[in-house]
Amino acid sequence: METQVMAVVALLMGLAWSSNPNRCYEEGELSKMASRKLATHYPQPQEPAVVPDHDSPPECPLDLYSLWDLEERSLSPWRYVSRLMEDHYPSTYVEAQCLCSGCIMINSTGSAVLSHDYNSAPVNQTRVFLKRERCADGKTYYLKPVSVVVVVGCTCARPRLA
Repeated sequence: METQVMAVVALLMGLAWSSNPNRCYEEGELSKMASRKLATHYPQPQEPAVVPDHDSPPECPLDLYSLWDLEERSLSPWRYVSRLMEDHYPSTYVEAQCLCSGCIMINSTGSAVLSHDYNSAPVNQTRVFLKRERCADGKTYYLKPVSVVVVVGCTCARPRLA
């Protein structure tokens, strides 16, 4: 009986130790543990491709309005840009950037025109990242889940009335 009680106690302590959200890790272990926690507790969406010229200023693509990818044929087009958050896992992510202040409409001649009767508005999604925080010993780190609002696309909306 005593052996069974000891086994149960050891099992419970092992579960508590392995599920400790503030467990401290050596710096070399952080990336591996962050990947494991993200995969099991906070699945990440598949990142869209980033256009290489994302450092150029955003321009509303009236002359390039096309019918290919959703972000290009939207009435409120966007492009994807890469963002960096040091001390977070994942440390880079992709975010949408609205390209027009208004919305692209097709006029009676079939031409694309920018209309300010509507606004281009970001569509947000909250994602969980793991932030690296120092443990009390000052040498190791724990992974703290943090919520970050990420722009995932753009849409047309009526302007807000004052």
